[in-house]
Formats: sequence, structure tokens, C-alpha cells
Amino acid sequence: MTRRLPPLRALEAFLRVVRLGSARAAATELGLSPSALSRRIGSLEDFVGKKLFTRAHQSMQLTDDGRSFHDAVAPHIEALAAAVEAQSDTVGLMRLHLGVLPLFGGQRLFPRLQELRKLHPRLHIDIDTGPHLLDRVGDTLDAAIVLMHEPDPALHSVRLDHNSVYAIASPALAAEIGPVPDATRLASQTFLVHNELPDSFVAWREALGLKKFEPAAIDHYDSGQLILEAAAQGLGIAIMHDDHFKRAGDKRLARLFDIDVASPYSYWFVCRPRDLDQRPVRLFHDWLVKAEL
Repeated sequence: MTRRLPPLRALEAFLRVVRLGSARAAATELGLSPSALSRRIGSLEDFVGKKLFTRAHQSMQLTDDGRSFHDAVAPHIEALAAAVEAQSDTVGLMRLHLGVLPLFGGQRLFPRLQELRKLHPRLHIDIDTGPHLLDRVGDTLDAAIVLMHEPDPALHSVRLDHNSVYAIASPALAAEIGPVPDATRLASQTFLVHNELPDSFVAWREALGLKKFEPAAIDHYDSGQLILEAAAQGLGIAIMHDDHFKRAGDKRLARLFDIDVASPYSYWFVCRPRDLDQRPVRLFHDWLVKAEL
């Protein structure tokens, strides 16, 4: 006996509301009026015999039954889409335009991309390491992985890590400075700071109790990889994330001082909420979250 399926348009409306977090946004994306969207959700609730949302004014919040229904159904909808895609001769390459900072790409993303290729061989990624990645999301970029304080709440965002700030130098320079922070010795040094992470130096300086400390110079870079290389060559003290230092595995680099400093920055995946309905964005997003790079 063939099992009854729920109204697919109603199911689509339900998933869209959950994904976008807004009934208004879901209605706009589907080209429906709010009342038409509500009717579709109502027909799904009638089918399953449960209230999936609570309704108050313009907002719709998942009930416990709604959350359970979503968690049970959403993976199967994704599996169905993947199965149809695999059996379809009309589905060509899927292409994602992704903005990535070079150091994250080299250290964390590229070593794992083969896993993604095996899961979704039709998905191909155009990598953009240019400037102003965040500003170009939704324009020339479908999504980006950026290093920042907090993303714009209008964007869909996933925090990928939490970091500590390290001061990194060549072993020779580290030996010269010594194991204990000394403002006099540090004052004669050049510090190397990424253009987009100025608050890292401020956080490090204040954590060491050196709020008024000013070094001989602060040199700014737009490449984390070049900052590490400059530090390895003895050109100064790099202010970088602990993860970058550990993943580099470069014996030409040494950490200064065994003091934990919380970074004001994290890596975030960002895209426009409605772009999660684009299959390349959704496939990469879901893989990235599970991969825990």
C-alpha cells in the first residue's frame, strides 16, 4: 500500500519558514501573501494532526512538535533532493562562489575539500580571496568565510571557532625577549598585525597589563601567511590566532609568554538567508557545519 505524502507545497512552506526564521520572509521568497502561507502551514498541520507553530501577531514560533517534525523530516527531504539529482541527466555542475581568507583556505579548508567532492561530485567551488569579502556577499559572492567580531544580523551566520591571541616570533627573538613580559624589551620591537584584526593587538596588550604600551612600530599586512613568514624571518612579533600558529607547525616560530588571551575575532560562515535555498550554498553550508574544520 502506498503511503500518503503530505502536501509538498505545504511542506516546502514549512521548511522555508524554519530555514529563514521568518514567516514574512518565507512568504516573500515563495511569492505568497502571508494569509496564503498560513493556509499552507495549516494544511500541513491538519495532515500531521499537530500544531507545528504558535502564532502571535506576525510571528510564528516552532512548537516542540514542530521542532521534532522538522528534525525528522528535513534530512529525508535533503536525501530526496540528492537522489533526484544523482539520477537526473539534466542536472549539470553546481557552482558556488565562495569568499575565503587565504590562511583559512590553506590551513583548514583545502585539506578537507576532497571529502566534499566525494559527497557531491557535481559541486564545484570558485574561490575568491580578494578584499572586502563581507561586502560582496549576495553580490559577486554566494557566501564567505570571514574573520570578524559579530556578523550583521541580517545575514545567516555560523560561528566556526573560538580563538586565543598569540604573540609569535622567531626562536632567536623569543629568547632575546625572555619568558616574562617586559615593557622595556618589548618597546624596541616591531609588531606585525593583520589589517582586519587591529583589536587583536589591543586585547593582547591589555591582557598582559600593558594598556599604555606602545612598540617601536606596528607593521600592517593583508595576508596572515605573510605575517607568519615575516615573523619566522625575524622581522617582528606577529599577533595571530593560536590556531594559525598550531596548524602552521613551523619550527621557525615560537610563542611568546604562556598567557591565554581571548580573541575578539572568530571565523564565521555567512550568506544571505534566502541563498540557503540555493543548492550549492546549502550543500556547502551543511558539510561545513558537520566537518568542524
